[in-house]
Amino acid sequence: MHVAPVFGERRIASIVPSDVQAWVSSMSSNGASASTVLRSFGVLKGIMEMAQRDRLIAHADCVEHIQLPHKPAGKEDRHYLTPEQLVALAGESGSHGLLVLVLGLCGLRWGEASGLRARDVDVDKGVLHVRRTITKVGVDYVEGVPKSWERRDVPVPASLMRRLQAALPHDPDALVFCEADGHALRQQSATPAWGWWSRALERAGLERMTCHDLRHTAVSIAVSSGANVKALQRMLGHKSAAMTLDVYADLFDEDLLGVSTRVDERVQSLL
Repeated sequence: MHVAPVFGERRIASIVPSDVQAWVSSMSSNGASASTVLRSFGVLKGIMEMAQRDRLIAHADCVEHIQLPHKPAGKEDRHYLTPEQLVALAGESGSHGLLVLVLGLCGLRWGEASGLRARDVDVDKGVLHVRRTITKVGVDYVEGVPKSWERRDVPVPASLMRRLQAALPHDPDALVFCEADGHALRQQSATPAWGWWSRALERAGLERMTCHDLRHTAVSIAVSSGANVKALQRMLGHKSAAMTLDVYADLFDEDLLGVSTRVDERVQSLL
């Protein structure tokens, strides 16, 4: 039970908090996972916030103060690929190989990568301008504007930017990553065996994971390369550095162990 079947025929202004709370509670009581509920609620919240920005409604308070299920921390369920594994996976992803590299090295969300247009690839500055996102709403894909702190310029490694530049469509308004018919990318699941993502994982000899794990991989590679938490916050579009630290505390704990080694390399000849 997702957004469209419940709210698709409703006037946006007629939806009140109790409607949303009942919908959320119904999904949970019918066995939907916390991830499914949170993702569905996020879609509805995005629609309401967009309607508010377009002045179709005065406030989006119907999605405020809703009691939501808590997603288990589950850091053990994350997958961090090494650079070698990432490149191998990209090599097995066919026409989606460049997308895999952008997700795994730049840390974009799927919807942000889906919304990239040729004009958003700034070759001269070496950055991607994240200015829009594409979200699935029912059977349709809707383009929206990210929250203010999610709109950002994401640095791209020079070697990757060269590949991106070579693959850019000539039309500045064309999507950089899309399906063969030119439509928005379809989100890949970790479960269907027919999806290109699952097939690429199998061919690369990697365990099952989600496309979002490529975002985690980008963080892991950046941390191991010496990125600080403020740089990561800006790269990821997090609201605060505290959020970045909370989400990726495990990576920073591991990186801390390497600090003493790097300090020792600098001072051992002096002591």
